[in-house]
Amino acid sequence: MAKIATWNVNSVKARLPNVLDWLRAAEPDIVCLQEIKCVSDAFPRLEIEDAGYSVAVHGQKTYNGVAILARGNLEDVREDLPGMDGDEQARYLEVAVDIGGRMVRVASIYLPNGNPADSEKFTYKLGWMDRLRDHAAELLALEESVVLAGDFNVIPEDGDVYDPDGWREDALFRMEVRRRFRSILNLGYTEAYRTLHREIGRYTFWDYQGGAWQKGFGLRIDHLLLSPQATDMLEACDIDTAPRGKPKASDHTPIWCTLTP
Repeated sequence: MAKIATWNVNSVKARLPNVLDWLRAAEPDIVCLQEIKCVSDAFPRLEIEDAGYSVAVHGQKTYNGVAILARGNLEDVREDLPGMDGDEQARYLEVAVDIGGRMVRVASIYLPNGNPADSEKFTYKLGWMDRLRDHAAELLALEESVVLAGDFNVIPEDGDVYDPDGWREDALFRMEVRRRFRSILNLGYTEAYRTLHREIGRYTFWDYQGGAWQKGFGLRIDHLLLSPQATDMLEACDIDTAPRGKPKASDHTPIWCTLTP
């Protein structure tokens, strides 16, 4: 069995003690990190390796950045999402990992926020999602176990946000974004959490402003999308809210699934 998690840490340097504590407590086998906010050479590789993980990093100064940690070798490491030459934003990293004698391809995704929705940022987000869909289709054609994990900056349904009407025109909840998210699922991917949990009001993000964490004003925007081969191995999936309640917490919390080959 392999436990695969994703977590937007909102600066790996600022959250390093929390990250190391969580790695010890949760014992994930593979972790996809987003918004590490550092260049690759500045990633705390030694500390993570001392915790028992191999590391692949695609960093960027001050903004964005993704990483993948694994108990085992990282193979076929690929940086950047295909489809747009010259895109310098570090938002995608893909590796292959052996779990129990079976190779699983895992991607760490930091999809653009897109706000404000009347700006070029929203256009960039929609284009990025189109590129992700095309690449997700190419991965399915390989007939491999694939896990697309990360901060998608997408609220899939009304039950995934504390105030649906108030968020209706936000770039995370606009219909154009939700349609593109569904188009990836319609290729044949399974959204691991919603497959196993139908209750609403479970979130992965709470803003720092206005006491959102204390009031339960959250969003479910971090997701694990599984190819059919990975879905066949799915045993469990849940949201770990404990890290969000710690001092100096990220505004996101981890979500994980377990796959049994």
